[in-house]
Amino acid sequence: MSEFLKVDDGRLAYEVTGEGPLIVLAHGMGDNRAAYREVAARLTSAGFRVASTDLRGHGESSTGWASYTRTDVAADLLALIRHLGGPAVLVGHSFAGGAATIAAAQEPELVSAIVEISPFTRAQKIDLGALASHARYRKGMTLLMGAGLLRSVGLWKRYLDHAHPGIRPAGFRDRLAALDADLRRPGRMAVVSKMGMSAPTDAGAVLADIQCPALVIEGALDPDWADPAAEGEGIVAGMPEGLGRLEMIEGAGHYPHVQFPAEVTTAILAFLKAGARG
Repeated sequence: MSEFLKVDDGRLAYEVTGEGPLIVLAHGMGDNRAAYREVAARLTSAGFRVASTDLRGHGESSTGWASYTRTDVAADLLALIRHLGGPAVLVGHSFAGGAATIAAAQEPELVSAIVEISPFTRAQKIDLGALASHARYRKGMTLLMGAGLLRSVGLWKRYLDHAHPGIRPAGFRDRLAALDADLRRPGRMAVVSKMGMSAPTDAGAVLADIQCPALVIEGALDPDWADPAAEGEGIVAGMPEGLGRLEMIEGAGHYPHVQFPAEVTTAILAFLKAGARG
């Protein structure tokens, strides 16, 4: 059941299931909280209280916010954690991975651990050599940039199809159709475009300031990077020594939590069991 939290001049939609320590799940741009349905169910069964939220401008959350940066989203997530009586483990995918970093650095008493899935947490440079030699990366970058610049739902759907290589989860086509309908509502692709143009420099600037354990999960076939493992290793290297570690999901693209929810949940639970549980 959807609940709503008023933040500044907008409202955030979220839902909570289960009982136990709090985990907050935040999706990436151009998506909504349904992306975590399978992971949320598994975490709930494992004994957690799980809050899945729609980012500002997405899903059932409102549009019309003044800006859509990772710093903005971090403030939203911290507001939700306070509202739900944190601290919380904060899980962020892609854009929200960077927001999770900022939230953890800003209010360490509210964030006991972070999990960043395919995160955009560092300043990015297009790999010109890989554009010429790496077909998956070239196609991913072309579709991703085209969708943002042109605010095209059609190109975004083609990117999503490309970013889920190989194994397609049950109901994948229905998921794309639902996202298509969601993003064709007025103002929604404009939000995606604004987020896409928001560089993750704010997240990268505070990587060294986090104080909690951190897990970075990367899909081995993620088309957003020529070398996803190297990107994950770079994020971990930017954190204080000993706090971060990298987990690769073989066969996964940019959405390992959608393609391989059991494997991603297993990785999160092992991470928490090892000492990061809030």
